[in-house]
Amino acid sequence: MQPFYTQQQELLSNTVREFAANVVAPLAVEVDSEEKFPARQMEGLAELGLLGLSIDEAAGGGGGGYRDLMVVIEELGAVCGSTSTVYATHISLSAQTIAKFGDDGQLRRWIPDMAAGRRIGAFALTEPGTGSDALMLSTTAIRDGDDYVLNGTKHFITNAEAAEIFVVFVTHDRALRYRGISALVVERDTPGFAINPQHGKMGMRGSSTAELVFDDCRVPVANILGEEGQGYSIALKTLDSSRVSIAAQCVGLARGALDAATTYATQREAFGGPISDKQAIAFMLADMATEVDAARLMTFRAASLVDEGLPHGVESAMAKLYASEAAGRVAHKAVQIHGGTGYFRPAIVERIYRDQRVTEIYEGTSEIQRLVISRALIDAANG
Repeated sequence: MQPFYTQQQELLSNTVREFAANVVAPLAVEVDSEEKFPARQMEGLAELGLLGLSIDEAAGGGGGGYRDLMVVIEELGAVCGSTSTVYATHISLSAQTIAKFGDDGQLRRWIPDMAAGRRIGAFALTEPGTGSDALMLSTTAIRDGDDYVLNGTKHFITNAEAAEIFVVFVTHDRALRYRGISALVVERDTPGFAINPQHGKMGMRGSSTAELVFDDCRVPVANILGEEGQGYSIALKTLDSSRVSIAAQCVGLARGALDAATTYATQREAFGGPISDKQAIAFMLADMATEVDAARLMTFRAASLVDEGLPHGVESAMAKLYASEAAGRVAHKAVQIHGGTGYFRPAIVERIYRDQRVTEIYEGTSEIQRLVISRALIDAANG
């Protein structure tokens, strides 16, 4: 076990690893091949009390921290990328945004159901024409009495097919740029709100993705998180901390690839012995293990800063950048070690290779992480 884990985190890791091996892993191929939402897996995580893990107990959560969340997401990611994506989106993007920025009434209304797994959450920021440029939102919210009337479209929204609660970012006036953006909670059965599934993804195929369409959709003003115009700040703060979750997911993906490659290399015989005896293979495994450990340490540092309430934007960006790209390198080597076997389904390394690719894109591309890091360096140099 990791030497920097507390005794409680070791217990948590062992519990989730057992659950992942017995429940998540056996269903992973089905989840991927059929683009099947991991409902049973989420039910199991709810039974373990993990769907509200990092939310304050006063708000109806488990009272854990981001270091605890990191432990859970790594264990899930090591066996099923889709399940780890669904879990991370539900808790670190949706539920925690409501828990952190909602008022007491909003917390009582939504958090208990989310923590118990009765209602899955989603986070709707991306639009067809915006991508990384969140200032260019075109989904509008015009106030009409006690409601906002929403019109517009969101794109590539994770969990959308199964979600009941959506944190949606809208603009009241594009001319106001960031000062015109707000965050609203929209419930699935709201009139004027439609969900159009998007299928055919390369990887993370079990994490449902959909387009959201708002057509004169009336949402109560009471559903706003924070105050009008605070949405851009809410989005940035949420992504700063949630990137730690993606880094942890990448550690899990990389560890899953390393474990599979190590097992295969010690069992596969060629040229008179196991291929792990060959220096070319052994050195690849050594490099992979080093990358996994480095990514985990960077992720733990960022998670610790979040838990301690300290600035963590740069460290989260570094962890997400390094862990996602390291997972790509590790998955690449794992497929190479497996040879032709690793190129075919249902080899886990084939699935990890596909799942990993999106981690360099969602919740801020690698280019955006480099922008965050470089700006901080330049600002510091300029005093």
